[in-house]
Amino acid sequence: MKHYRVRLTIAILMLFLVFPLAASAQLMIIGNDEKVTWDDAGKAVITSSGKDTVSIVDISKRESPRIIANLPLTNSVYGPPTNLAITPDERLAIVANSLNSVPDGAGWRFVPDNKLYVIDLTTSPPSHISTVEVGKQPSGLDINRAGNLALVTNRADNSISVLSIEGKDVRLVDTVPMGEQVAAVAFTPDGKHALAAKFPGHKIALLDVEGQKVTYKKYDMNVGLWPYNIGVTPNGKLAISANNGNSGAADGQVDTVSVIDLEATPPRVIDHVVVGDAPEGLVISPTGKIAVAILVGGGNSAKSAWFYKRNGSVVVLKINGKKVTKVGEVEVRGLPEGAVFSPDGKYLYVGNFLDSDVSILKVDGTKVTDTGKRFQLPGHPASMRGSTP
Repeated sequence: MKHYRVRLTIAILMLFLVFPLAASAQLMIIGNDEKVTWDDAGKAVITSSGKDTVSIVDISKRESPRIIANLPLTNSVYGPPTNLAITPDERLAIVANSLNSVPDGAGWRFVPDNKLYVIDLTTSPPSHISTVEVGKQPSGLDINRAGNLALVTNRADNSISVLSIEGKDVRLVDTVPMGEQVAAVAFTPDGKHALAAKFPGHKIALLDVEGQKVTYKKYDMNVGLWPYNIGVTPNGKLAISANNGNSGAADGQVDTVSVIDLEATPPRVIDHVVVGDAPEGLVISPTGKIAVAILVGGGNSAKSAWFYKRNGSVVVLKINGKKVTKVGEVEVRGLPEGAVFSPDGKYLYVGNFLDSDVSILKVDGTKVTDTGKRFQLPGHPASMRGSTP
């Protein structure tokens, strides 16, 4: 019996040695877009595809994140910073590529793509294992808490792709017509519904989910101008939409987030909260106590514009029951897009596109402060997601 216990202990230790990533890592995925910059007049300067990367980052040491892989996968800053996601068990990641650059005379132009890249996070290092074709210009993406279903918004096709996840197999199983462009999508915690941001319609659509069947019954909620992102609180009682206000760019005028009561029948907008100019990133803490809206500032605007501001900021929103209130703002760096909370909600990571780095912020209740620490990336961070909702 003693020898059996020794062998059992050795076997367990070997399992942890063979599968260290799945057993202990707390991961973040970052999409780096190297195809576009902006000149002093705010005009996009487009270059060839082929230099983009997707970084897999271990954040188990909160103030010392470690990049464990940089995969050569194309992705784009054009779209909400939610074009990628990690399954809750941290075994797979999915990345949508919305646009490719192609030659156009002496320069380059963007054309819609239709690819989703599937990444195996259990290998060392993580590896790209398959590619799935969906609709044109796949952009916002979300995976349910069960880890068996994903939704992807196809902006050029006015549709949402439904994908099943079985082990390491990701397959397109359905397409839901939405009637107009949708930018972002988010599941409710129970997986029975999803919310989709109808960007040009200034509305949030409600979807019903039963197994792999996703149905849009054409119930929409009017929110602020140009909703670009959507999140749901961990308890499933509220949703918050980030309303960009100017079709994807800063203009110096204040914009809002809209608060949706998901417990109401039917769900409805109950408040609008002014946050500042051009919120694109939006993420809700795993604690459910705060959310943050990421203001891009004017980093990709003309430097001569009266509202030009290179650096963006993080707006802190306190969630108290069904009341959402702006309680703080922290400046970060150039053109921030995506953001990720650590699983315990005590840290916040914000990607700064122009500076090719990530700001590390500390969270204490509703107070968010910049630690002053950064970690460098191999490219410009266009999007970020963690393994927790």
